Amino acid sequence: MRNKRLSKSRKTAKTSRAKTRLYDYHYNAPGTMPGLIEIDQNAHPTEIFLINYNSQQAARVNNILPPDCQQYLSPDSVTWIDIVGLGNEDKLQSLAEIFHLHPLSIEDIINIPQRPKIEEYDDYLLLIIQMAVLTDNDGFLLEQVSVVIGKNYVITVQEEGQYDSLEAVRERIRLNKGSIRKQKAGYLAYAIWDAIIDGYFPVLEAYGEKIEHLENEIILHPTEQTLARIYEVRQELLSLRRAIWPQRDTINALLRDEYILIDKSIKPYLRDCYDHVVQIIDVIENYREFANGLMDFYLSSVSNKMNEIMKTLTVISTIFIPLTFIAGIYGMNFKTEKSPFNMPELNWYWGYFYCLGLMLVIALGLIYFFWRRGWFNNTSR
Repeated sequence: MRNKRLSKSRKTAKTSRAKTRLYDYHYNAPGTMPGLIEIDQNAHPTEIFLINYNSQQAARVNNILPPDCQQYLSPDSVTWIDIVGLGNEDKLQSLAEIFHLHPLSIEDIINIPQRPKIEEYDDYLLLIIQMAVLTDNDGFLLEQVSVVIGKNYVITVQEEGQYDSLEAVRERIRLNKGSIRKQKAGYLAYAIWDAIIDGYFPVLEAYGEKIEHLENEIILHPTEQTLARIYEVRQELLSLRRAIWPQRDTINALLRDEYILIDKSIKPYLRDCYDHVVQIIDVIENYREFANGLMDFYLSSVSNKMNEIMKTLTVISTIFIPLTFIAGIYGMNFKTEKSPFNMPELNWYWGYFYCLGLMLVIALGLIYFFWRRGWFNNTSR
């Protein structure tokens, strides 16, 4: 039996303007055997990058094979194994055997996306994190990052790796910035998580600009496409909220409970991460309220525009009503030689021009009256 995903998980990735990828969480069909994994046929090929460092030196190895990772494991250094792509089951299973990963851990790592959480096993911790990064097309994508924290190693697993927030951590290790090369694996896991959380801020900044642009568009020229973009922004903000909200609980669990692999010296840094997560959640909630307000603003703007159109049509109709009345009376052409009730104007030599002049005077008088009332100032836009 194969696992099933929510239909939106892959469909949305292809239909959301080809620049913003969203998905729902993964679930298994009822009765599925625990630990069963599914390799997506469209998954990226698996590549393994390794960074081994201590306070004196750092080395990076690209496209390393799983068996070769063991020689870098040492109590005197920290090894970061960065895995990109989930398309090669053999490599993933080989790494799982080398590091003695539980089958349920492999299931959470490969069957994506999972809800952000923390799982404790005998000799390692498993963190499931949702990463939000800007793309080149003015959008963002959500990608799961699985972090395995061991005594002297950290394993990160990304779905694609085309965009990530971890390059700053790699540069800090390479250039020996800060204290990262003097710390243990737990500090590296914190640094990775902190970089992922900080990656939400550029995304939120971009959405602040989107909301401002939509507000100006509603004021100047609202269209049906404006309404569609408002709905889209609301859905994307909801996806961001679902990605970041569980991470607050995960960090809180690390702060509240005692874990052997998480030193007490790291907890102040985790509290800083917690503050950042709370700040991100507050910004997302504010933007969602703004988006909901934009919906009401759009409906009000469209209603006001319709009222202006109706007022313009009413002004035009009011001007032509008396003209139509006069033209209707003289259009009857009732003329009988013996009737004492004939219209004398029918025999006037200049009657036709007098009638046109009367209608012109009435029309100009109504226009002047409406202008004095200020109606034309409201309908000029």
